[in-house]
Amino acid sequence: MALQGLQKLTLLDYPGRVACTVFFGGCNFRCPFCHNAGLVKGSLAPELGEEELLAYLKKRRGVLEGVCVSGGEPLLEPGLAELLERIKTLGYAVKLDTNGSFPHRLRQLVEKGLVDTVAMDIKNSPEGYARTAGVPGLDLAPIRESAAFLLGGGADYELRTTVAAGLHTEADFVAIGEWLAGAKRYFLQCFVDSGDVLEPGLSAPGEEEMRRYLAALQKNIPAARIRGG
Repeated sequence: MALQGLQKLTLLDYPGRVACTVFFGGCNFRCPFCHNAGLVKGSLAPELGEEELLAYLKKRRGVLEGVCVSGGEPLLEPGLAELLERIKTLGYAVKLDTNGSFPHRLRQLVEKGLVDTVAMDIKNSPEGYARTAGVPGLDLAPIRESAAFLLGGGADYELRTTVAAGLHTEADFVAIGEWLAGAKRYFLQCFVDSGDVLEPGLSAPGEEEMRRYLAALQKNIPAARIRGG
């Protein structure tokens, strides 16, 4: 297994825990605002192997509390369950970042006790989802299944939407709120141009727009917040 990145320390990626973040390459989505274009395309050289990662985690026991598994889309990795078993054996909590398009794999990892927290990206309202995910004709059924699993208490979770000007409207957040009503943790986060986005030229919405979007979402998801706000 070749891993395409390791952030050795983060206080942000796994809220409430001192953690590291492991990045997998490859993704089945092509979101125009994606800030990890190299990871999504799988064009980066592997940075470390599984044994190197585990050696690092063994050394950092007592300092790190969790491991955030991100991408790309980690659920594309066929050996993910085996890696997570080894990470859990070392005593770490695991947070999985996913686009929610593989509900059966998600459920299996949670039910095996290999994932403690799930962060699922909600790209847009159902009507705007395919365009925002960069996949024409995208089948939303798997996305809906993953979201329903989380909202039904399948795992600890957060839902989040990266908001980019021109891709989202107030009506979208009304529709998202109706779809995911009652979600216990939902964050809006502004698009940030990392310099490695899939479609350059996008921009973040203004503060007033973000407040309007949040208000629209809170009609059905009172717990929604702006990340960092």
